[in-house]
Amino acid sequence: MLRAPLRRLWLKVHRWIGLTLGPVLALTALLGAVLVVASPIDRYAHPELFVARNTAVAAPVLPLEPLRQRILTEFGPDTNFTLRPPRDSGETLWVYVRGPWDGTLYLDPATGAEQGRRGSHEGAYNLLFELHSSLLLEDTGKGILAFVALAYLLMLITGVVLWWPTRWPPSLRIALDRGLLRGLFDLHRTGGAVLGLLIAVSIFTGAYMAWRPLGNFISAAMGQEPVKPPTVPKGTAAGPRLSLDELVARAQNVFPGQPIGYVQVPSKPNRPIRVRFRLADDPHPNGISSAWLHPLTGEVLAVRRWQDLDAGNGAVVVIYPLHTGVLGGPVLQAVVALLGLALAGLGLSGIWLWWRRRAVAAAARGAALSNNSNRTTS
Repeated sequence: MLRAPLRRLWLKVHRWIGLTLGPVLALTALLGAVLVVASPIDRYAHPELFVARNTAVAAPVLPLEPLRQRILTEFGPDTNFTLRPPRDSGETLWVYVRGPWDGTLYLDPATGAEQGRRGSHEGAYNLLFELHSSLLLEDTGKGILAFVALAYLLMLITGVVLWWPTRWPPSLRIALDRGLLRGLFDLHRTGGAVLGLLIAVSIFTGAYMAWRPLGNFISAAMGQEPVKPPTVPKGTAAGPRLSLDELVARAQNVFPGQPIGYVQVPSKPNRPIRVRFRLADDPHPNGISSAWLHPLTGEVLAVRRWQDLDAGNGAVVVIYPLHTGVLGGPVLQAVVALLGLALAGLGLSGIWLWWRRRAVAAAARGAALSNNSNRTTS
């Protein structure tokens, strides 16, 4: 059993981390749970964005070079964009645009006709996602969330230390018949101890994706050099500039017959084009195995399968689908949503318990002062 002074110290650490950072944790957890169900709802509510108008079985392949020229003409030569080919029959082609305008274009994959567009902060789903992933503060918000995630680990340790029973097996009884305050206390205490490690996995995977330097730290700790994208050789490239269709075809020669996850097209000629492939053994739903090509000549600058990445960056292959629940299908997605609700409940219940106990203590002090005053006057 902890000695009283040490227990009070652990309690203060646990309480004040929860009171200061708990609301941020509760908000992001609640948003994460909502996003699990918001994605299919968003697709159902906006079929014009996600369902292709031309569903012909033998639809022709859309030429990519005219599409590139169209994007650069509309948004400017300094625009980066990423193509996401349809994953299933009847899906639209997505184009993520990053430049003077940030957002996503939704195109008919057969004709290239635009079916709609949505800015990065437009729509309920995008707003929820940006709040969950960066608190609407972009890189600053991601750093804050990474710090909050690390603080949760300290809060988990202190909570487990405070909960740790003197006799085993521990009693996990939750007394709901002794009033709301006692019931919430038992739920907060027992729920935090039982679900704490599972919640920690969800939080750590989210922080890992939000703050990418964590991957480099892990690789460095393991004595590995982080794998970086190749650089385009300096100097004027000889020969004609290849079209985007020819560049993608050369990348497909590296992984013949494999579906493409993304085609990332930079705006600057000194940065390579990256084509990501969804290999059959790749756990990442978008694919991490990649081919980098010279943006002018099509020379293959580097090829890396997901197994060839350093530990820190390669871990994203599992961390991303684990955090989103895609790795385990609907069952894991349901677990992820429930863990998000549980963390939100722990944060809110902790704040309510603190406030309620202060109110009860203040009322007790007021009653004691009133009794002393009555005795003095009598």
